[in-house]
Amino acid sequence: MRSKTEHLLKSPLFRKRFGVDDTGLDIRARARVSYERAMAIGTAFDMTAEDLSTLSRKFWDLHSDPLLTFDGAAATLLTIQYNLVAGTLAQYLPSRNDLTPLVDDLLRYKIIGQFCLTELDHGLDARNLETTATLLPSGEFTIHTSTPRASKYMPPTIPVGIPCIGIVFARLMVDGEDRGVRPFIVPLNDGSSMYPGITARLLPWRGGTNPVNHSTTSFRNVRVPHSALLGPMDKPKNLRAAFFECIQRVAVGSIALACTGLTMMEVMIYIGAKYSLRRMVGPPGHQSPILRFRTQQIPILSALAQVHVLRALSNWATRYFSDPSIDFRVRHAVAACMKAVVIQCAQAATLSVSERCGAQGLFSVNQMSTFHAELRGIAIAEGDILAISIRLVAELLLGRYELPETVDPNSLLARHETGLFEERRTILALDSLHHEGRMSENHLLPYCQAMVEAAGHRMAYDAARAAGVMPALIDLYLSSIIKLDPAWYVENADMSRSAQAQMEDAALDAVLPHASSLAEGLDVAYCTTAPIVSDAEWETFSNSLSSFEGQRGYSDHSDYGLGVPVL
Repeated sequence: MRSKTEHLLKSPLFRKRFGVDDTGLDIRARARVSYERAMAIGTAFDMTAEDLSTLSRKFWDLHSDPLLTFDGAAATLLTIQYNLVAGTLAQYLPSRNDLTPLVDDLLRYKIIGQFCLTELDHGLDARNLETTATLLPSGEFTIHTSTPRASKYMPPTIPVGIPCIGIVFARLMVDGEDRGVRPFIVPLNDGSSMYPGITARLLPWRGGTNPVNHSTTSFRNVRVPHSALLGPMDKPKNLRAAFFECIQRVAVGSIALACTGLTMMEVMIYIGAKYSLRRMVGPPGHQSPILRFRTQQIPILSALAQVHVLRALSNWATRYFSDPSIDFRVRHAVAACMKAVVIQCAQAATLSVSERCGAQGLFSVNQMSTFHAELRGIAIAEGDILAISIRLVAELLLGRYELPETVDPNSLLARHETGLFEERRTILALDSLHHEGRMSENHLLPYCQAMVEAAGHRMAYDAARAAGVMPALIDLYLSSIIKLDPAWYVENADMSRSAQAQMEDAALDAVLPHASSLAEGLDVAYCTTAPIVSDAEWETFSNSLSSFEGQRGYSDHSDYGLGVPVL
């Protein structure tokens, strides 16, 4: 079934174009176009506050929509607007009916919302942020940036023609007492000018991506009413738990952005597969597509298998995450695992597949290089993968909760996951016995991301089998994941290097005849703009290029003894 946004491709705003900057607009103007696209996509989904609160199927479909790959900046703006800002406000609606008009205006894009959490000096350690919100005798608060390095970092807060508010996280100070980090609603600009006391500085463009007006934002004793505070004013018993409750939409964003990254991977592998089937080599009359070569099949078919298996993981994980009866910590763990494996596979595939497209893979017109840059941002946004992996592994080793159990503990990927965790437990136990605290840290932190990825790949394998994904694709997925840690399987699964190679060969042979239909089955052709996918698209693109042609006449390059004959 096609998306809710397919009709937008017929509008001038989404006209099919070649190249990133062919509109002739400067960076700030390009960024404004992304706002318009975000509004168009958001409107098409007709999202409600209930969709945000319940994490409905519509919410996940929005973050998986193929049209988001058309403009990564629009995808960024949409997830900030709907998930981080409107989603945060929605969690307070049961006790704050006065917030309903604001949430409705955000959902209809009558106002723009920004999520101002991290600071220049406090990213992963945002709990230590330095922006303050001091209670005044009048009941109002003053929002203040204590030092230049406490400026909010990244949210695109500069005016773009529509009024903008921010969910600003600040340290609540009451009579000199620090009551922890809390969210406050702060009007930032009226669409044309920043409000008094607020300064936004435009950051440079992130090279290779669709431009977003990333900024630094600082506050100078900005007064806001008492109603600006979201949640109670009392000091919580557990400041850490209260902080993570305030930013719970960041955890939602981890899995939501993984959905977007997976869709980027689907479009990318569609482009790579179609090019590999179209590009011919060999003498006239004896040509064959480059996909006939094993060196082309390995990256193309492996990535194709991965997107089909990871889509099954996405379908299972979003349902699991949306179940309020499950411990939120476990749901967050599943989100971390999904994000880790999707971004791991997607980033690797954008490099391997684009390289196998030769010089064509270098040009942003063919989308792959842009996807790679966008995916780097996704890896950091809403939970840096390494950081959330460290936190997750630490909590699992401390026994605070457990990941969902595998349906097949004897599968290779389940054994790998178990083996990595048991290995760390053994080493950490020895460190503890010898009172080597610093050594324990060194023996754990560098391994956490690989452990989370192992758990994620096991979940993907289980999900694909449960969803009935083609067995040959599952086998090829399994083979591609074994290649990420081949030594473990030699040491612990009695799989020699030759056995691993034979496993991959058999899986590739089984998938190859279905390459074209599997690529088409991704159903992303309608929003793919890369001209290398077909001869017709390439001819249209080639004819659009600036042309420089020679003229009739004679030119005597006498200095070099050369001449150009008259035509």
